[in-house]
Amino acid sequence: MSTTDVELDITGMTCASCATRIERKLNKLPGVEASVNYATEKARVRGDDLDPADLIAVVEAAGYAAAVPAPPVPEEVATDPETEALRRRLLISLALAAPVALLSMIPPLQFENWQWLALTLTAPVAVWGAWPFHRAAAINARHGAVTMDTLISLGVIAAFGWSLYALFFGGAGMPGMTMSFTLFGAPTAGAHEIYLEVAALVTVFLLAGRYAEARARTASASALKALLSLGATSATKLDEGRERTVPVASLVVGDVVVVHPGEKIPSDGLVVDGTSAVDAGMLTGESVPEEVGPGARVVGATINVGGRLVVEITRVGADTELARMGRLVEEAQTGKAEVQRLADRVSAVFVPVVILLAIAAFVGWLVAGAPLELAFTAAVATLISACPCALGLAAPTALLVGTGRGSQLGILIRGPQVLEQTRRVDTIVLDKTGTVTTGRM
Repeated sequence: MSTTDVELDITGMTCASCATRIERKLNKLPGVEASVNYATEKARVRGDDLDPADLIAVVEAAGYAAAVPAPPVPEEVATDPETEALRRRLLISLALAAPVALLSMIPPLQFENWQWLALTLTAPVAVWGAWPFHRAAAINARHGAVTMDTLISLGVIAAFGWSLYALFFGGAGMPGMTMSFTLFGAPTAGAHEIYLEVAALVTVFLLAGRYAEARARTASASALKALLSLGATSATKLDEGRERTVPVASLVVGDVVVVHPGEKIPSDGLVVDGTSAVDAGMLTGESVPEEVGPGARVVGATINVGGRLVVEITRVGADTELARMGRLVEEAQTGKAEVQRLADRVSAVFVPVVILLAIAAFVGWLVAGAPLELAFTAAVATLISACPCALGLAAPTALLVGTGRGSQLGILIRGPQVLEQTRRVDTIVLDKTGTVTTGRM
């Protein structure tokens, strides 16, 4: 048996609890060590003779989707359609929720029967705007799991459902009903108060957080795309003494290419003819070009700044130094630091505890002799106040952005755990050239 590493792209995760659940399922397989990163939506699995199909089946059985990632390409990718759809959902929900918030909190704006207009504006936000949370909560419920989306969905449904009850069966639907913004609630209000602004604004705030997450994940991939874009897109191939331009992707080991002054070397190889100076700063950080001649090894994406070179290609595609650097960046963003694992463990128990606290608040107020409306209000407040899922997002996003920004500045951080350990660094030793810091002699 041989130990292998498998990387999977995971889709369908909506919070850190989802990542913890998938990780737990994968780690139940014999001899498997898995790490799932919610921020990058990737899973790294190590084990003996792993079959990706078996791992994908485990992920799908947990209620999510997985696939073996396609090799990265240097071309700029189009805008993520999911991010754009989320942005559109956020903007529409915000446009509908803003009038509801103003009407609910500013009494002079509350004309006769204003509450029915607020209901009309809130309904699409609570149903369509919050649909990603409702759908994720339902999927997880079918698999016997609860996540942050469960809290969000329950909170929005409870606030909207209570408002419907107060409007149709309580006194909130009467003409002339008014509400005002107060720092402290009025427990005696009961069914004469509505919470439409709560359902609308909670949905908008959490959609904004989701959109920020999606933007952060998209931005984190820019470092890898920036590395890949350093490579040449075309090469001058020497074929039976004639030069012709071909795509770099069509090169194979053994091909001979010509690199003219000012051009990028298309792929890793050996110089077979010519002498020149090559700027390898993107790889070594050295600002002074390196002199090369016949027999010298050259690396793809470095720049020929001197004479004409004839290079025999020795490595292409995923075997090149540039591709290896790309993998280092990707691995750095996929790993987990200890603080991130702690956040995942806490978020895994956070949701069930909050639901139990909401039930306890409801039962406690009833036992204390409070009316049903007050007990229900306390339970709804508990759910809504616990809705934001920043707990499981803050650590992975901070580490992901840190490693991504570092790679953009030419600093390859081996992993989030390494970045986390730098807090204990008190001495940095540099060589005499100083190129590690400024790129100048």
